Amino acid sequence: MTYKQETIKPYGEQGDKGWQVEHMFDRIAHSYDLLNHCLSLGIDRRWRRAAIDSLRPFAPRYILDVATGTGDFAIMAAKRLQPRSLLGVDISEGMLKVGRKKVLRADLADVVTFQREDCMALGLADNTFDALTVAYGIRNYEDLDRGLGEMLRVLKPGGRLVIIELTAPRRAPMKQLFWLYSHVLMPLVGRLISRDRHAYSYLPATMEAFPQGEEMQGILRKAGFAEVQFRRFTFGLSTLYTACKPKKP
Repeated sequence: MTYKQETIKPYGEQGDKGWQVEHMFDRIAHSYDLLNHCLSLGIDRRWRRAAIDSLRPFAPRYILDVATGTGDFAIMAAKRLQPRSLLGVDISEGMLKVGRKKVLRADLADVVTFQREDCMALGLADNTFDALTVAYGIRNYEDLDRGLGEMLRVLKPGGRLVIIELTAPRRAPMKQLFWLYSHVLMPLVGRLISRDRHAYSYLPATMEAFPQGEEMQGILRKAGFAEVQFRRFTFGLSTLYTACKPKKP
């Protein structure tokens, strides 16, 4: 099945989405963190903490952070959950370079490591991780069903999945305010700071197109996950999904 956000590309129709997303994030890596926190007014840190803390009852020792970007979520997870190891993977080497510097500054190099991976075809063994997280990256997937299949494969039976993603509010007046923010303010500020006129038009477009709530819940169940739940934050600006890989019979 093809989902609407899979057809949206940063730089037009030429070239596959995966390559375009990699190129886009390489281009904006230098300003990504500043824009993230600035455009969300810092609220994203609270959303990230809530997502990470949903894993506390399960005390995961081996964590995979997919679409890790510059590693903010991975580093926060390592500090709050204290796993034995946390691997962050991303398609953009430019983003990972920024993340590696942060890990050194945080003195977490013995716990957190990064490597370049295509989320559509992870070069990782089956049944490896106790928990898998994706923070604000899953809407960029070229093939959502395929990416979810890879997550299920590398999770251990009983392993936990946590996805947190930006979503578009659907009720007035937040719906109208979000439209102005995402179609006027975000592209303008993003273009000025990142120097990429496409990236911050592409990102809000995928937010609006990405399946959310009950629809995403159904997609996760179809992919093979169990105990799928979701929780909306801040009038629907962000949504947390939690699930697990079923244990073997």
